[in-house]
Amino acid sequence: MFDLDDLRAFTEVVEAGGLTRASQRLGMSKSLLSRRVARLESQLGAQLLARTTRGMSVTEAGASFKLHADRIVAEMQAAIDAVSADGEACGLLRIAAPLTFGLLHLAPILAELAVRHPRLEIRTSYSDRYVDIVGEGYDVAIRLGNLPDSSLVARRIAPVHGVFVASPAYLARSPALRVPADLDEHEAVRQGDEIWRILDNGREVSIRPQGRFIADNGQAVLAAVIAGLGVGRLPAFLAGPAITRGDVAQVLSDFPIPEAGIYLLRPPPSTYLPNKIKVLADLLIERFGGDRNWEGCPRMARVPV
Repeated sequence: MFDLDDLRAFTEVVEAGGLTRASQRLGMSKSLLSRRVARLESQLGAQLLARTTRGMSVTEAGASFKLHADRIVAEMQAAIDAVSADGEACGLLRIAAPLTFGLLHLAPILAELAVRHPRLEIRTSYSDRYVDIVGEGYDVAIRLGNLPDSSLVARRIAPVHGVFVASPAYLARSPALRVPADLDEHEAVRQGDEIWRILDNGREVSIRPQGRFIADNGQAVLAAVIAGLGVGRLPAFLAGPAITRGDVAQVLSDFPIPEAGIYLLRPPPSTYLPNKIKVLADLLIERFGGDRNWEGCPRMARVPV
């Protein structure tokens, strides 16, 4: 009889491309992972991984066996979920989340999720870099924006709105800013090499802003805008409190930014949703869905894409 944890260990090693990354994913020592894979090979009487001084690779037998092992692990998890009382979630849930939104809004929700489901182990990585959730072994990713086409299964949780802001001091010493074309006369505080999309009388206009301050994080952009370095485009959930305090003022409010969204992404297949992911999705919708003004921005022009 095969041990389900041995099967999981083997599939993780293959997907991670080696013991080191697999051990980091699972929080398990490399020696224990190696013993689990070796025990599986002994039971099968076949070599699944070819070990060399440079690492390891999957044998032909290993590649064939992994296809079946993936199905077995998924079916076993489905069976566990099916008999779980009251939708109780259990096991390890690995989440990739954006840095600013994650720390401000997601972290308390994940703490509540852990309280509600004491058999659920949650590991979250907060980063603004693009995460390959399949290659890096995550169960889900939370992403903000507009999603490109991909093989991932996506569920839209709630809308996200954007606003243009600048500090009162910057606006007092700068040219008038009444229409999108006026941005050409202004310094922009940018998050990376972004293009600003804005609606002008229902027509979408794309603007490539120019400025000397660039950051890769929304909070850094907000700090620079408050300091008076220029105009920034920020999510309403981040700019809202600063607008309320008077640190920044909303500009171009008659020209809305196309609506984006909060998305929950997971690997295929789409036909089976593990309980651990379902309870996360349900809680996110509970907190962000509907007409809840979770963004806390006092005034916004809201127009969907």
